[in-house]
Amino acid sequence: MGRHPAVQIDLGTGDGRAVLAAATAAPERLVIGVDANAAGMAEASRKAARGKLANTLFVVAAAERLPRELDGVADLVTVYFPWGSLLRGIVTADPVIVAGLARVMKPGASLSILLSVTEHDRSSGLPPIDERDLRGLAEPFATQGLTITGVTSATAADIVATGSSWGKRLGAGAQRSAWRITGYRSAAPGDPEPFAGRRSVRA
Repeated sequence: MGRHPAVQIDLGTGDGRAVLAAATAAPERLVIGVDANAAGMAEASRKAARGKLANTLFVVAAAERLPRELDGVADLVTVYFPWGSLLRGIVTADPVIVAGLARVMKPGASLSILLSVTEHDRSSGLPPIDERDLRGLAEPFATQGLTITGVTSATAADIVATGSSWGKRLGAGAQRSAWRITGYRSAAPGDPEPFAGRRSVRA
């Protein structure tokens, strides 16, 4: 990882297309896709090899059990339209999930989450969410070292820019509401101040 000036982790990457899009857009950045489903990332991994995208890496791991090798490596963590336990963990501010997000981030690293939960998603076990619900995450996220800086509506153009095929399939930002949460990793005691001497990396 040392030969790359910046590292992005795309957590819950699914089919990995967002990783390919990010790696192509920023060839100097190492983009790591993490998902519990190895088969889902297989085609993206093959495409990366064929396209000689040496700045990609795919890691098979659950969000609840992220490898220690990823601790403190990310300048940017993206989570695009999570599902299952990852979605529930973010929306309910599950300490295990949120602490995992914080653990892989450098002090001052950026966080960008896109999600959508509507009436049509009752099978997820979650009620529809809105801006007020997501703003309520600020306090529990802060206890794990993550500062939320914004909660905004996501547009269809925002979704396209991520390269997330799942977001497009959902019709997020067009047929259904979607939200972007932005934030950063706060400095822990003894850590350097966030953004000191460097610039943040944005999605």
